Amino acid sequence: MAQEIYIIDNDNELKSKLVDIFKKEKEYKFKKAKTTEIENVLKNIPALIIINEDGIQEDIIKLCNQIRENEDNSITPIIVISSNKEKEHRVEILKACVEHYIKVPIDEEYLYYTIKNVIRLLDTNRRVSPLTGLPGNVQIQAEMKKRLLNKEEFAILYIDLDNFKAYNDIYGFFNGDEIIKFTSRCILKHVHDMEAEDSFVGHIGGDDFVAIISNTECEHICQDIVLEFESGVKKYFNEEDIEKGYLEVPNRKCILEQFPLTTISIGVVIVDKGRFHNVLEIGEVAAQVKHLAKVTPGSTYIIDRRKNGDEVPSCAIPKRNKKIN
Repeated sequence: MAQEIYIIDNDNELKSKLVDIFKKEKEYKFKKAKTTEIENVLKNIPALIIINEDGIQEDIIKLCNQIRENEDNSITPIIVISSNKEKEHRVEILKACVEHYIKVPIDEEYLYYTIKNVIRLLDTNRRVSPLTGLPGNVQIQAEMKKRLLNKEEFAILYIDLDNFKAYNDIYGFFNGDEIIKFTSRCILKHVHDMEAEDSFVGHIGGDDFVAIISNTECEHICQDIVLEFESGVKKYFNEEDIEKGYLEVPNRKCILEQFPLTTISIGVVIVDKGRFHNVLEIGEVAAQVKHLAKVTPGSTYIIDRRKNGDEVPSCAIPKRNKKIN
């Protein structure tokens, strides 16, 4: 995912310098904004905010506090660049929860590694899943909110595994973790195969994942994830269970129950402009579509294409089952 770095500055010199320093690293995207545009900057929840104190008229402490008081940017790192060398001034800025204060003239190598290390540390802290290394609920919610506020059109894929508890009961949590990591790799591979730079994959927890893509025509991605999962998941089962086609798990009364082998379900919500007003509304529709996907036997995906005012989901059930069976 591209790292958006906003430079708060009324001049263009600093942005040009940073673009040149990072010219070989395409994942860093530098954008300039004036202090009057700070609200738009905060709506985009940047990976990093750099403030050129010499290039603004506003009080630097108030500006930093404004950023920190914004709920979605409470942990967004801030770097202040300034020609003011007074220790008292530097300390006051650092008290405003600014991560770094860099004095002019700028040492380009120092600035380069400061930016890279700040973003790397934030990325590590935001990853709540040590198993998959993917962002968790905080980042998922922030990503959805950002796109809604910017009135973007996008698709959200809610992905989870069917009969996964039965698998854990028979094969154990260690093997269950291996299937979760395999699922993560399937999703990442096909979501990031897209040309769109702003795709996002998050791990809600357990066997639940979310992918967000800017292209609402996402059917081929769902098909590719399902096909790769189906072709690779059987290596996590023994030959006897594959031959039977189901797992036998004792219930609380020690009676054996049969469960199908683990499959994958994808419920997709298309977020058209104006259809949703907040994340909660998306979640309500997602629950409906995800349920439809899970009650459909086997690995499958269902896409909700409803428009405003539609009462019945207009869903696409994949024809790709014929390719698998």
